[in-house]
Amino acid sequence: MKYNTFFENAVSRLHDERRYRVFADLERIAGRFPQTIWHSPQGPREIIVWCSNDYLGMGQHPKVIGAMVETATRMGTGAGGTRNISGTNHPLVELESELADLHGKDSALVFTSGYVSNETGISTIARLIPNCLILSDAFNHNSMIEGIRQSGCEKKIFRHSDLAHLEALLKEAGPERPKLVVFESIYSMDADIAPIGAICDLAERYGAMTYLDEVHAVGMYGPRGAGVAERDGVMDRVDVIEGTLGKAFGCFGGYIAANAAVCDAVRSYAPGFIFTTALPPAVCAAAAASIRHLKGSQWERARHQERVARTKAVLTAAGLPVMPSDTHIVPIAVGDPEKCKAASDLLLSEHGIYIQPINYPTVPKGTERLRVTPTPYHDEALIDALAGALVDVWEQLGLPLKRALAAE
Repeated sequence: MKYNTFFENAVSRLHDERRYRVFADLERIAGRFPQTIWHSPQGPREIIVWCSNDYLGMGQHPKVIGAMVETATRMGTGAGGTRNISGTNHPLVELESELADLHGKDSALVFTSGYVSNETGISTIARLIPNCLILSDAFNHNSMIEGIRQSGCEKKIFRHSDLAHLEALLKEAGPERPKLVVFESIYSMDADIAPIGAICDLAERYGAMTYLDEVHAVGMYGPRGAGVAERDGVMDRVDVIEGTLGKAFGCFGGYIAANAAVCDAVRSYAPGFIFTTALPPAVCAAAAASIRHLKGSQWERARHQERVARTKAVLTAAGLPVMPSDTHIVPIAVGDPEKCKAASDLLLSEHGIYIQPINYPTVPKGTERLRVTPTPYHDEALIDALAGALVDVWEQLGLPLKRALAAE
């Protein structure tokens, strides 16, 4: 039997559906972000990255790099084992303490990625609640969906941020049945914000537990960078907060923060926590340094919001179809998978600008887009260059510009 045929056919289907993904070989330049070296087929070339999730550029911050280098020099590289088998290094303990303090919770638990913290956290929490009903927002991330699936619990999907639908499902479940409401604060593809306080109101009224994914918000919002729930003054009302160390904090890993009983139970029962090597000490020290800095510094958040506003204004004035957004994410509608990929390719090859195309299944068919993420380090010249490049690409591909439509 020719087993390779199965895999070749699977990849071929992705090509046919225009869903095959090509990875850009990039080399970030610390101290010069967002300038990046692209190792193209024709050789190395300096480009500008406009789609990084290192939203605040903390991956190049001297305090963060310094903490990583010093700790690696002092303690070595890997953790040396799982959390139970010698892997609970002291920088990891300190990191969990910083995270618990950040979110005003008793405890925090660090995982090897944000994906794993959702997949493992949700499945374990729900599985430990007898007869748990999970109520999940329709736009939840794949990691949350996988966590729900692996829990084996009954689930019901409520329409995206639809409070009336959520209330109907809560009411239908009845007051005696345990319920877990699972949702995000910022939905990264449409860049909208959940009504966290109103969801907490419903959860309290109908006796449900809440689980909030803040991966695109931690570091970015709130007086200490704890996320949208902190900004909105409702952080203490959310039972479990999940976040990542790999976006605004500029490092790697994921976590949950909750009361001591929840974290201890997950620590004791979650396979995705128990049977995997712990994060290395140097990574933990770097993440803790980033969190400590952003708890006290407002410059990154303020500068970032100003850059985002400037980018939205310039792109909109250029007639580009900027999708409405109350967040730091700037989606630009394309609506065609081939043209979306072609736009990304032209931006990179002709203008030295890297923006990854967002196609199905990440977003529904017909809603393909480019997802722009300004940082504090994208200056006026880079923003103006982005607008000019996008207009040129739009015209090359025959995509409509709003200013042209308005002129007619």
